[in-house]
Amino acid sequence: MFGKSKGNAADTKRDLSSTPDVNHHSVGHSADPEATSSISSGLSIIGTIVGQGRLAIFGHVEGEVHASTVQIGESAQVDGNIIAEELTIGGRVKGTIHANRVKLNSTAVVEGDIYHRSLAIEENAQFEGMSRRQDDVIDTPSLVPAKRAQGVNVNGQGNGASEGLDLSHTQ
Repeated sequence: MFGKSKGNAADTKRDLSSTPDVNHHSVGHSADPEATSSISSGLSIIGTIVGQGRLAIFGHVEGEVHASTVQIGESAQVDGNIIAEELTIGGRVKGTIHANRVKLNSTAVVEGDIYHRSLAIEENAQFEGMSRRQDDVIDTPSLVPAKRAQGVNVNGQGNGASEGLDLSHTQ
């Protein structure tokens, strides 16, 4: 497919049409737990982001974020609730946080409540809200909600619709 093209349009169509089927079947079944999705600094997203792996945010997100591990960069901004197993914040967050492990780096600015199992706050981090320790903040199997709004699938497949996504298999 990436080699020299022989100019045959039928071969090109066949190669392109078979690609979505391969991606469609791999969603939710063999998700690589080490895979990282990223929202770059020049990108703004409005909507719900749902994923099973790692998510690095360097841009702007307006909406809910659900992922196993979320890292918010120094120049990033999230306006919405976050649900994660592990969350590291270096930028700005305005919303409610539900995460087992939360770390606020020295550059973090958080406006909202944090429900956590463990919380670490570095010197100079800004936090305005309530902090509540709970043993059962996030149950890993229910990390990704069974019913979700149309949003962005951070596994890299699809257009945000939930077709073909098997949500019962979390890592």
